[in-house]
Amino acid sequence: MATTFCNLSLGSGLKILNEYLVNHRSSLGVHFPFAVERSSQLCNNAQKLFNKTYKRRLEDKRQNQHRWDPFKCRAEYCDTTHEPEKEEDISKATLLWRAIKLPIYSVALVPLTVGSAAAYLQTGVFSARRYFILLASSVLIVTWLNLSNDVYDFDTGADKNKKESVVNMVGSRTGTLTAAYSLLALGFIGLTWASVEAGNMRSILLLTCAITCGYIYQCPPFRLSYQGLGEPLCFAAFGPFATTAFYLMQSGTSDMNYLPLTGTILSASLLVGLTTSLILFCSHFHQVDGDKAVGKISPLVRLGTKTGSEVVKIAVMVLYSLLFALGLSKALPLTSIFFCALTLPMGRLVVSFVEENHKDKTKIFMAKYYCVRLHALFGAALAAGLVAARMVSRRSVPGLIYS
Repeated sequence: MATTFCNLSLGSGLKILNEYLVNHRSSLGVHFPFAVERSSQLCNNAQKLFNKTYKRRLEDKRQNQHRWDPFKCRAEYCDTTHEPEKEEDISKATLLWRAIKLPIYSVALVPLTVGSAAAYLQTGVFSARRYFILLASSVLIVTWLNLSNDVYDFDTGADKNKKESVVNMVGSRTGTLTAAYSLLALGFIGLTWASVEAGNMRSILLLTCAITCGYIYQCPPFRLSYQGLGEPLCFAAFGPFATTAFYLMQSGTSDMNYLPLTGTILSASLLVGLTTSLILFCSHFHQVDGDKAVGKISPLVRLGTKTGSEVVKIAVMVLYSLLFALGLSKALPLTSIFFCALTLPMGRLVVSFVEENHKDKTKIFMAKYYCVRLHALFGAALAAGLVAARMVSRRSVPGLIYS
């Protein structure tokens, strides 16, 4: 009975009481009219109170459900957008490092080092002072390439969302472009001075061709990179043109005023050009959508990232196949073949990284830096082999092609 009473609601209990009083009104007489009217009011008030309480409880329940659902949705959102948030939270130090592109300056170091090593193999003479002047001048030229590339990509909209773009960071297109061409002028003055000191004008002509390749690659009205011709231009500029020019600039000694063009320097320049072009090719992987949007038809826009990863694999295979073929033909000394073969693990790492991550825009960003490592290690091994060949035996002199 107690349980039944406790289960009754306030509204239903008073309603029953009110019905009882109404039904027995005649027996109660006129002595209780006020009690009946009062009980009816109490019933109505209790019913209203019950309805308000019930509605309030329903509303609280709905609000509790809404409070929970957003947290659940937020957790799901964080899981699906974790990488973009990380991208937005990139520190200024990281953006500055990306803007400077310090590892990319290996493209200035490797051609000079390989060319100087080939000259040392030929003559046994090395000018350290000229080497460092050429290095400083080359760094200035490469800085011009990077800055002007940022400016012209900014003009076309290719770097609109690129936070590490120098123009976006500095906020001045004119200032960036002025700095770029000032560095180009200083760099070219240094190259010209070294060429005059070496007494070899062929070298400055080759370097002018290399700089011209850089200009028509990115600067208006040419912008051949937008037609997918960046890789051939990069190959020619840093390979046959720059590497051969730096080789010739190590001449001007008392023993030999003009270095001959040999199979060794031409073979070495082909390998340097190939590894340099691989860096440029892999730099497009994470920019495919942006390139499409502005009409930049890079090789990866044409091929797609899947086919592009196969191209990287073939390029690395061609690099080492060509290396061994040049060694067997004695165009390159065996010491260079041996040292360069030690870089095979790095070559495999490049291939596997690109194959596994070519669809991941965040991870594939690092592909070009893996290629930079391969380029630097391969170039250092090639140069070390040329120097070692001179030290091991001074009897073998490369065959003369053109003097």
